[in-house]
Amino acid sequence: MDANALSPEFSALASLCQQSFSLSVAGDTPSAVTAPWCLTVLAPEVEAAQLEKLAVFLRECQWQPVTVDILAGRADCRVLRLQLEGDIAFAAARLALLELGQELGLELVLQAGDTQRAPKLACFDMDSTLIQAEVIDELAKIAGVGDQVAEITLSAMRGELDFQQSFRKRMSLLKGFTEASLAEIAPRIPLMPGAQRLLLALRALGCKTAILSGGFTYFAHYLQDNHLAVDFVHANQLEFNGGALTGGVIDPIVDGARKALLLQEIAAELALPLDQVIAVGDGANDLPMLSLGALGIAFHAKPKVRAEAPQAIDGFGLDAALYLFGLNDRQIAQLLGE
Repeated sequence: MDANALSPEFSALASLCQQSFSLSVAGDTPSAVTAPWCLTVLAPEVEAAQLEKLAVFLRECQWQPVTVDILAGRADCRVLRLQLEGDIAFAAARLALLELGQELGLELVLQAGDTQRAPKLACFDMDSTLIQAEVIDELAKIAGVGDQVAEITLSAMRGELDFQQSFRKRMSLLKGFTEASLAEIAPRIPLMPGAQRLLLALRALGCKTAILSGGFTYFAHYLQDNHLAVDFVHANQLEFNGGALTGGVIDPIVDGARKALLLQEIAAELALPLDQVIAVGDGANDLPMLSLGALGIAFHAKPKVRAEAPQAIDGFGLDAALYLFGLNDRQIAQLLGE
């Protein structure tokens, strides 16, 4: 690779990698994954001191870096992928890297080497994952019961309340909310940064996508019809009478257990093994599905979820998940025609 043809950020990062890990940086196309483990390092900026401390940690754990690739080396986004050899116990290693990442100001994402590939099915939570809102909370604010519903929602997302019970409780407070108001709200809900890029890239890669949400089909279908390349939608159906919400619930409620079941059912329909499936979510009710596939990515998640999920992304947009498939910025741009 001709470093002179690259951005200053990329060239500086390549130099830091060589100094810290004594490994040369791969070329325009990321190296083939041959090691049993991959560690992805994400940060807006990477300094030599951070990489040196990471290198010391890896040596102390006897995890040997054998290849380093720079997946992103632009201003405000640095992404490295280290292929690791070593006897790694995933659960303990993930927690140790989470703690180290917080100490160093880096996001450190560990995954098995054979998961560094594009999935065939990707399942997403909707609220606070694909969109920047908890829809039921937004409805409650307009209905004048915002504080009551928000507190119930937070308790459920923290895993302190049973989701089904909390959902029924919240819906009862929304009795009388009109369908006309829903139609006004849907266009105003902001998408999560990176959501469109990720969904479009997945479609270009031939990956099917699904919304599995404890939110509402009304809004999930709006996203599918207007903004996001989504193939399947499973969420909760709103019950109306005379153009207004009844406050009741149409069973089955999409809770954590049902999300996991739906993921498995869709995979079976597509004749896909679970090692070709990934899941992304932010709440405690996402953990069952996050534990099933090749990757389970907690996105901007609550501390409990981040600590329990297999992988986590916090400081970037949703499209940062593409780096966990082994893609670099040039490949992503080509996929999206940018």
